[in-house]
Amino acid sequence: MIAGERLDMRAMIFKEFRELRRDRRTVAMLIVLPLVLLVGFGYAANFNVSHLKTDVVGPQAQKVAAALHQPFDVEKVAPGQGAPQARERLRDDKADVVVVTGSGKGGAGTVAYIDGSNLFAAQKATGALAGAGGQVEAKVLFNPDLKTSWIMVPALIGLILTFIGTIITSIGMVRERQSGTLEQLAVMPFKPSDVIIGKIAPYFLLAALDMIVVTVLGTLLFGVPFQGNAGVFAVGGALFLFVVLGVGVLISTVSQTQGQAIQLAMMTVMPQIIFSGMFFPLASMAAGVRWIGYLLPLTYFNMISQGIMLRGASAASLWLPLLLLTAMAVVVFSAAVLRFRRDLAPSRPSTGRATAAPPQAAEAGAR
Repeated sequence: MIAGERLDMRAMIFKEFRELRRDRRTVAMLIVLPLVLLVGFGYAANFNVSHLKTDVVGPQAQKVAAALHQPFDVEKVAPGQGAPQARERLRDDKADVVVVTGSGKGGAGTVAYIDGSNLFAAQKATGALAGAGGQVEAKVLFNPDLKTSWIMVPALIGLILTFIGTIITSIGMVRERQSGTLEQLAVMPFKPSDVIIGKIAPYFLLAALDMIVVTVLGTLLFGVPFQGNAGVFAVGGALFLFVVLGVGVLISTVSQTQGQAIQLAMMTVMPQIIFSGMFFPLASMAAGVRWIGYLLPLTYFNMISQGIMLRGASAASLWLPLLLLTAMAVVVFSAAVLRFRRDLAPSRPSTGRATAAPPQAAEAGAR
């Protein structure tokens, strides 16, 4: 009896291994995702900022620039500019530090303005200036107390939208496929793009509502400022939502069950958390993995949300992330429509005229 139970257990184990081998998504979750997390955290988890984009302006800009050393990388020297231009450069994210030199002897009255919205760079800059013996006064803008919550709230808005747009949308679409709703739509005179827009519209509206709620609560509970234009913020959020909703639709087209949809969604969400600059600064990542961050939509939404909320950045200074999100939205949504059209094609009735049966077939049928 015991030997028979062992044989049954062995057969069950072999059966599970065979099923697991056929389930490529689960195998990827078990093997690929841990490797991605290991490599990602190993190379991306670096809080040390070794290079600070630095501008030097003011009457003694040349002299002060020559005296600066690592981590300050001087990129611009402008003796004819002053504090207003320094604030503008920081607001537009063109520099991490702008040193405004004084007119006194030996550069007395020199002030270093630091972008506080870039938390780790600001901490590095204040530490380096403090170690210089207090020759330069440091003033942190946009986040004077270097509060972590001020940095995290704008990033969390994007993360919440990513979860809603990717995971919730993909699960909902797969659930409708399992219930047969999509097959019913396939025989109706709807374009695939109409079906997709109709299906994702509720998720879009709910995600937009969540974005408003989280933004308002972040400003009320944590005192996070909202310095910029709300309209530009809304445009950036809408473009980002189109991207993540399109990813969710794509995931639903290659998933047969809700479990598969969750697996694939997690494999797309986790890299965005690691490589988007949400927790680890992109500039500190190893060059071999840093490029991944520039392929992810959450990276550019973080640039938009932090720029508008903390620095009051204008649309002109955020043109690049807005343009890239627009391109991503077009590409991902088009791919979702094409993939969805291919899935619906077998279920659609043929619109061509039926061809007449050959005479031999007709005679055989009459017999």
